[in-house]
Amino acid sequence: MKILSVFDPEFKAYGKVVTGMEETVAEILAALEKTPLPEGVGYVPTEPILQELPAATQVSENLFGGMPAQLGWCNGHNTRLNCLEYHRDSEFNLGTQDFILLLAKMEDIGDDGKLDTAKVKAFRAPAGTLIECYATTLHYAPCHCDASKGFRVLVALPWLTNTDKPAIKELSPEDKLLWARNKWLLAHPESSEAAQGAYVGLVGENIDIADSI
Repeated sequence: MKILSVFDPEFKAYGKVVTGMEETVAEILAALEKTPLPEGVGYVPTEPILQELPAATQVSENLFGGMPAQLGWCNGHNTRLNCLEYHRDSEFNLGTQDFILLLAKMEDIGDDGKLDTAKVKAFRAPAGTLIECYATTLHYAPCHCDASKGFRVLVALPWLTNTDKPAIKELSPEDKLLWARNKWLLAHPESSEAAQGAYVGLVGENIDIADSI
């Protein structure tokens, strides 16, 4: 699979590189280095050592326009797609090591509620580069560039995102995709999420970039 850069023009349809927040980035990176590095993939919506940083205020004010924000992490080792998710808001990512995101667009979801994984593109974000993934961008766990180093990636989102799924009455077809608070999920049939009852919305290959890195 071809791996593009977040600095390539193609990324502009999915997100952007955020500049001008160098001090905030440096502060977050230093704290991220202290978070765990699982053998698989681990995710924490809100990490106290990140949330208590002065940088957390800057994330809330400058990236979310004053909305309450949570700073968590997604760390570990991964090369597979497995699922794609989206939120009603942008997500901001920042890695201590280079990492790769597998991305698609909401418009790629067909009228049948399915997405062909052939639509997925891979983008590499260099270490220390703060990026925004738009609300219309489908994404999931990062992939590592170096198995010996894994990845530690900031996940900044609006407060309470990815916490317990609210009990709702299903009114529209999209409601069956709701997997957690502010988290709509399309799972590949081979994924553990599908085995747990997540909506199976990905068709085609469960992409594995192990041979491309």
